[in-house]
Amino acid sequence: MTDFTVYTLDNAPEQSKALLQKSISAFGRLPSLHAVMAEAPGLLEGYQQLHQLFLNSSFDNDEKTVVWQTINVENNCHYCVPAHTAIAKAMGVSDEISNALRDETPLPTAKLEALRTFALAMMRQRGFVEDEKVQAFLDAGFTQRQVLEVVLGLAQKVMSNYTNHLAKTPMDSAFSKYEWHKKGA
Repeated sequence: MTDFTVYTLDNAPEQSKALLQKSISAFGRLPSLHAVMAEAPGLLEGYQQLHQLFLNSSFDNDEKTVVWQTINVENNCHYCVPAHTAIAKAMGVSDEISNALRDETPLPTAKLEALRTFALAMMRQRGFVEDEKVQAFLDAGFTQRQVLEVVLGLAQKVMSNYTNHLAKTPMDSAFSKYEWHKKGA
């Protein structure tokens, strides 16, 4: 088993120190995911940039949460599901939406369900989504821009989910109350 280092500002690679400081400034603490990613400064920087770009996407907070958590749950990410539950709360997303995503039960609106269905299709089919599924997403009220912004969210989550799988990233105390296990896993 490979043990990955969970860095601090004191022992992080020099190229990662400013990136870790950016994380601390943004979150008020150093998330364990970022502390692990510090091993590869390019990964941490890319993740931070994709995160900011996705935050600036045309999706509202409920929709961002649907994209993030759909992918986190599908990838069975022990760290990101609790983390994004806390993030969703901070963003004002209802517990009804968060719980439906975590439990893989129906979302409260057809539009949000269409977003989850499309995000799952993109992920499971690695982008080879049939025209009918793209059209169903558009017919639900989304745009071509948002088709591509799902790709952006997927890229961000692959970086974090896969890092967490490899590193078995330790859970931050701020997220531990939202511990999650995939049903049937």
